[in-house]
Amino acid sequence: MTHPRSPLAPATFPDLPQVAGVIPRVARARYKAWDRCDLTFVTLAPGTTVAGVTTQSRCPSPEVEWCRQALPLGRARALVVNAGNSNAFTGDRGRAAVEAIAARAAAHLGCQPSDIFVASTGVIGVPLPIDRAEAGLDAAFVAEPCDWRAATDAIGTTDTFPKAAMTHAMIGDRRVSFVGIIKGSGMIAPDMATMLGFLFTDAAIEAGFLQRALDEANARSFSCITVDGDTSTSDTVLAFATGAAGNPAIAGDDDPGADAVRAAIADLCLQLAHLVVRDGEGASKFIAITVEGAVSDASARTVALSIANSPLVKTAIAGGDANWGRIVMAVGKAGEPAERDRLAIRFGATPVAMNGLAVEGYDEAPVAAHLAGDEVEIGVDLGLGDGRATVWTCDLTHGYISINADYRS
Repeated sequence: MTHPRSPLAPATFPDLPQVAGVIPRVARARYKAWDRCDLTFVTLAPGTTVAGVTTQSRCPSPEVEWCRQALPLGRARALVVNAGNSNAFTGDRGRAAVEAIAARAAAHLGCQPSDIFVASTGVIGVPLPIDRAEAGLDAAFVAEPCDWRAATDAIGTTDTFPKAAMTHAMIGDRRVSFVGIIKGSGMIAPDMATMLGFLFTDAAIEAGFLQRALDEANARSFSCITVDGDTSTSDTVLAFATGAAGNPAIAGDDDPGADAVRAAIADLCLQLAHLVVRDGEGASKFIAITVEGAVSDASARTVALSIANSPLVKTAIAGGDANWGRIVMAVGKAGEPAERDRLAIRFGATPVAMNGLAVEGYDEAPVAAHLAGDEVEIGVDLGLGDGRATVWTCDLTHGYISINADYRS
């Protein structure tokens, strides 16, 4: 079942550059009864390094476990992404499917199975059919290389628009490219966040530095978004660096270009994370929630997520209702240090409450105008310390129910 394009979607798909050493292809494995490509096969130049972050769910998919085992080796030759079937909670049959995919791709490329990274997304509890996966791979092996738009379309499930972003960095006199594609719309919560995301660069970056840079970026992007508070079994973000740009490999913080690369990865991750929120199932408003004055950054993040995950807050925003009492509620239930009589709340630039009371003479008109837009900002000051965090979410509408009530159809 298809759903209307999110009103928060960008007007156009970005004009993405090719990344040297990266060749995407797509094929039809027919994991579901749909007329579209649903298998993505990306080959990576020999010498490509890899880093990744995966779900914190205690019920991870076999694909997540496979990636976790391969990541410490720090090398990659290909990525396979299946859409329409998450292959999670499928026991030995699920593990056998991942092993078969990796073995077939490795045989095609003449590399080790551990050089093949696999990710799947879709319905939980249905084993990935090995025959369809292998037939899809065989078709992808001989397919013409595709553009980033086709690859992004192929990894989606309930997504209403394809999500991709790009940035650049200078390493000495070399300009290196960073491209990212991502899927995610529902089952989005910040236990690293619920989606499949893939970053590609032609920069030469040693795996250890790439992992540290991705961990830092994830903490301020994918782990700071939420649509519905649910964490997937399949969350995976992988970063691949082919080294085709020819720069001296970046290994440490003092290497030339290290800061630029770290900033580029952080920028790319934040762009992609925002796109996921903008496609939140049924979303009509993009919401940024900043909490400051907390006892620590971690405490501020917990409070911000308590607000962002509150159905009462999210439905109030959906209705344009400036019900700041619901924000007070969410702060109070977060379990973090907070003092009622120091608390301050604002919508946009308009203070609505402080020192435990409504602002005297508070005029709701500018707040109503702010909430009528499709981008909403909520600010909270706890008045206790220097801790600060921003998280991003969307409103909760009837559309979310409509999409998830018949997800398996």
